[in-house]
Amino acid sequence: MPAPTDIIAANAVTRQPPTLPSELLQIAETHWLFTEDELKRTPSILDGLPPEKEREYRSKGVNFILQVGIMLKLPQITLATASVFLHRFYMRHPMQGTPGRSGFHHYEVGATSLFLATKVEENCRKMKELVIACVRVAQKDPQKVVDEQEKEYWRWRDVILYNEDVMLEAICFDLSLEPPYKTLFDLLLFFGEEHNKRLRNAAWAFVNDSCLTTLCLLFPSRTIATSALYMSAKHCNVSFPDDEHGRPWWEVIGVKISDIRRACNYMADIYEGVPSKAGGESGMYEHSSETADDSDDKTRAAESQKEDGRSPPTVNGLIISPTGSQVTDGRGLKRGHEDGVRMEQEALTNGTEHEANGEESPRKRQRLGSDAAEANGVLIQPDQVVDTLDIPRSELVRVVTEQNGTAAPAENLTDGGGLVSPRLEDDVEEGEVEA
Repeated sequence: MPAPTDIIAANAVTRQPPTLPSELLQIAETHWLFTEDELKRTPSILDGLPPEKEREYRSKGVNFILQVGIMLKLPQITLATASVFLHRFYMRHPMQGTPGRSGFHHYEVGATSLFLATKVEENCRKMKELVIACVRVAQKDPQKVVDEQEKEYWRWRDVILYNEDVMLEAICFDLSLEPPYKTLFDLLLFFGEEHNKRLRNAAWAFVNDSCLTTLCLLFPSRTIATSALYMSAKHCNVSFPDDEHGRPWWEVIGVKISDIRRACNYMADIYEGVPSKAGGESGMYEHSSETADDSDDKTRAAESQKEDGRSPPTVNGLIISPTGSQVTDGRGLKRGHEDGVRMEQEALTNGTEHEANGEESPRKRQRLGSDAAEANGVLIQPDQVVDTLDIPRSELVRVVTEQNGTAAPAENLTDGGGLVSPRLEDDVEEGEVEA
């Protein structure tokens, strides 16, 4: 049976920052990153299409992908991959035709991108199913009966197969992508916020909306995922702790705060430009200065912990929460209810084995620490802390008194009912049980 400290170390290993993609994948991704000025000189814009119209057609093409994907019950990652293919394709080919050069309609490119993405992500669908779904979405008739002998059916089928070769050549066969969804989920796991539904939904919505824009052509997928977490954290008033070296959380992940704020400001401008059905006012989306002081960032928890001049109490390198609901290590990793339940079951198992061998159960020895903590009116759950860590009772009481803002001697500590705690000098030796 592993020791509790070994279990904590093993659990900490599982909460590591998301690993970087392979070097080849990073190099391939940098080839498809552009500046905002370069996005104003796409083939469609150079042919006379207004930039606003080009962004609108891109958005409509991605929306076509989403509707067809929902009809085919495709996963979100496949739809995100298809949207990236569409945006990259229009960096090489125009939307509208000109004399001597044909254009590519956004619906047709969207259907081809989705067809290619289903192969890349190994979520293949039959060509017949894809064509029927495209015809229904394009004609805005979800219940339309499409016959294989119809002219419309064969037109869509031929367009998809022809455009597939053109798209593969346009995107230089760069088919391996790292969608931001997986990175975002790994970030939520790393910070222990995977069960924060409000934060998770807000970040997920940010990534979904970014697929409709050219954000994938401005920033790597890792920056997009981090920006989604940053904006949702500001929206939900959630902050993340610095690491043991005092570095902010975005440096631990390996993303520049200036890039994060630029991406958030870009999406805020997009949101501001969309007409609101509820009649929202301009300026309702917060913009961040790219040169603002990092120490004053709302998503950092380090400064808020230092307002009273004290650092959070630690025992054996772990931060003890004053609410007793969780224990964290120096990197901000939470020790929640699930870890406590698992360790409690292991402690019970160890106690049963000791009793079977005629030895004194460690559970009985820990009960003394539990009674003393209850007498002190401690908010920390001793069963969760003491069962998990090998912490002397005197150290635990000292930390709790400092956390509660009192420096009274241990013999004078009382709870709300006036019960006096036992003197620390009267503690029994480890392994002994009072009669």
